[in-house]
Amino acid sequence: MTSAAVPPDVFAALARTCPTPETTAALRAAIHARRMLLLKALLVRVERQRASLSPAAYRDFEDDWALLERAERADTAAVRGVLDYPTVGAWLAEALAAGTGADFEARLAHLGGIAVAAAVRAGRLPSGTRAVPSGRLALPGLGVLGCPSGRARVSSRDGTLRLTERAGWSPLRKLPGGTAVLDDLDPYRVPPRGIGAAAVPAADHVRTEQGEWTERWRLARALLAATHPGRGAETDALVRAVVPLADGRGEGLPTGATLRAAPGAVLTQLPADASELVETLVHENHHTKLAALDEVVPLCRPGGALHRVAWRSDPRPVPAVLQGAYAHLALLDLWSRAARAVAVPADWRRRAAERFARSREEVAEALSVLRESDELTCAGRGFVREMRSHHERLGVADRNST
Repeated sequence: MTSAAVPPDVFAALARTCPTPETTAALRAAIHARRMLLLKALLVRVERQRASLSPAAYRDFEDDWALLERAERADTAAVRGVLDYPTVGAWLAEALAAGTGADFEARLAHLGGIAVAAAVRAGRLPSGTRAVPSGRLALPGLGVLGCPSGRARVSSRDGTLRLTERAGWSPLRKLPGGTAVLDDLDPYRVPPRGIGAAAVPAADHVRTEQGEWTERWRLARALLAATHPGRGAETDALVRAVVPLADGRGEGLPTGATLRAAPGAVLTQLPADASELVETLVHENHHTKLAALDEVVPLCRPGGALHRVAWRSDPRPVPAVLQGAYAHLALLDLWSRAARAVAVPADWRRRAAERFARSREEVAEALSVLRESDELTCAGRGFVREMRSHHERLGVADRNST
């Protein structure tokens, strides 16, 4: 696709990190389109490799797909919400990359929990006994049922879903305000290899301090809304899940990450305070935004050049430089507003002013690298021009406030 797929004003607003209802709608549409494309690819693979699947695995897939279709006919929006949940994207990526045979079948079985979750959301509650080879029936965005027997009985009565299994049901906790959940259960929330060079794993559900996460989220959401209401609304609309990572970060900012296959999930260790969580949310949300846009409008072409940036010790390829510069530009915008805000705590204003002063030149250097690169597409060059223009305006606003 080309930049014609995104209206020019929306494209420019995205480049300037400007949150608007139009940019949010465009991003959510891009995420959904990508998810549907991957689901279709999965369906095609199953049909092509039917002979290599066991009869039981193929039968379960057909039953699960049929349940999805029935739920979609009942409530399209509700099913879309389930299919667009971040961990469904991570599952699709792993399933499509899996080898043939048992490896593929094991991942294909996860569709059962997705189909049940979609049916629940759509009010088309299923009944019957379901095979759960992994011993856990994960319903994206809802929770996980432990099934040590390898089977679960699903039934409904008076409009209430009943999942019967001796091990019991572990629901996800909804974070206060908005629709995001604290997801410390889904088997696809963190890749098996962990996050980053340190291979940081997912936090253990048993050890997750859910009360602390809930309080950090509540305070961070209030602080972000007081600093920039538009960005607060954007965060509510795009962040579907906060995924706790195992602790042990030592000094500095928490280890945060966004998986390209799972837009809308913010992976992070427990932040020290609300301001730290605000920064993590804004930073990671802009990785989601840029990744979603790049699926619709490619911003970079293949190349091999590596470049130094201030926020990483290792040389980065051009797409990673663009990702980092974009996320840090959004933070500059946030810090510029916070430093001039009236209805925020004084320590947040001081912190924001210090970080803005320290980071503005670092972002300028990364933008210079991008401006001189021959690995940007035509759309990418236009995107970076808008980024540079916004960066310059932020500097003027900051000087005028002193």
